[in-house]
Amino acid sequence: MGPLKLIAPCKDYLWGGTKLRTEYRQQSAAQKLAESWMLSCHPDGLSVISGGIFDGMTLKDLIAQEGRGILGTNCGRFEQFPVLVKLIDAQDRLSIQVHPDNEYALEHEGEYGKTEMWYILENEPGAYLYYGFRKEISKEEFAGRIHNQTLTEVLNKVEVHPGDVFFIDAGTLHAIGAGIVLAEIQQNSNTTYRIYDYGRVGADGKPRALHVDKALDVTRLKRPVRPAKPQGEPVRDGDCVRTLLASCPYFTVSRIALSGETAMAADTSSFQSLLCVSGEGTLCRGKETPVPLQKGDSLFIPAGMGGYTLKGSLEFLLTTL
Repeated sequence: MGPLKLIAPCKDYLWGGTKLRTEYRQQSAAQKLAESWMLSCHPDGLSVISGGIFDGMTLKDLIAQEGRGILGTNCGRFEQFPVLVKLIDAQDRLSIQVHPDNEYALEHEGEYGKTEMWYILENEPGAYLYYGFRKEISKEEFAGRIHNQTLTEVLNKVEVHPGDVFFIDAGTLHAIGAGIVLAEIQQNSNTTYRIYDYGRVGADGKPRALHVDKALDVTRLKRPVRPAKPQGEPVRDGDCVRTLLASCPYFTVSRIALSGETAMAADTSSFQSLLCVSGEGTLCRGKETPVPLQKGDSLFIPAGMGGYTLKGSLEFLLTTL
C-alpha cells in the first residue's frame, strides 16, 4: 500500500476564520472554518481518502478492511486509533477550557482523555494565548474566580510567535487567543470542558454550555511543566532540518524543513502522518507516479511502506507513534 492523500472534515465553530480555505486549501461550504481534521478516525469527523483504489473510503474503514498492521506495532497498546491531527484558525478567541485525563474521561465520557500540543503557524501582531496558571492556586480560589469572572487575572498569558510549541497535558487549563493559526496534534478525543466563554451564544441563540463542575475535578492548578518551545534542537540532515517538537506516550511530532530532497522510510513500528504547512514538493516511491504535496495537504503513510523520497521546498509536520 502506498501513501494516501486525505480529505479533512471541517468544523464551522463560531470563532473560526477564512484562512483554512484561502491559505490552506481546505474545502467546505461553511462561511467560517475553525478546524480541519487532517488525520482523523474520530466519529465526529472522519478523514476520507482521495484518489487511488481506496478513493472515497474513510481512513477508519480502510483500517477495518486492511487490518491494524498498517498502523504499526506501536499501535498495539491502543484499543482505538490514537491520534487526531488538526489545523485551527482562531479568528476570535476560544473559550477557556480543560481536557480530562484517560481515567476521568473513560468514566464520565466513554472515550479517552486528551493530551495535545500546538505548533504556531502564523499570528497577528500581539496575539496571545492562555497556558496554565501564573502561579499555583487553591481549588477554592479557582472556583471563586470562575464565579466572579476574574479567572483571567491568574492565568499564564503568553504572546505567541511562529514556531512556538505548547505541550498541553490533560488537566492543563488553556485557551487560544484571537488571530492565531496553528497545528494541533492530540489524542483521539473530542472531550472539552468549557470553564468560561465570555458570555457568547451559539447558533441557537443560547449561551454555550459550560462544564464547571467537571473542570474543577480535573484542572491542574499549577504552572505548566514544559516551556513554550520545541523539545529538541534543530538537526541538519543533508537538505533538511529536523526538529523534535514534542514526544509523549501518545505521539511524537517533528518539524521537517526541506530544501532539495531527502530520503524517508516507514518501518513496521508506526504509520506516519505528513502535514504540509508551507511550500510544495513531491513524494516519490520507486516507479510509481509522484504524489504532489502543497500547503494544506495531509498524507497517511502506512506502516511498513518502506523507503520514499521527498523533493521540493516545503515544511511539514511528521507525526508517528
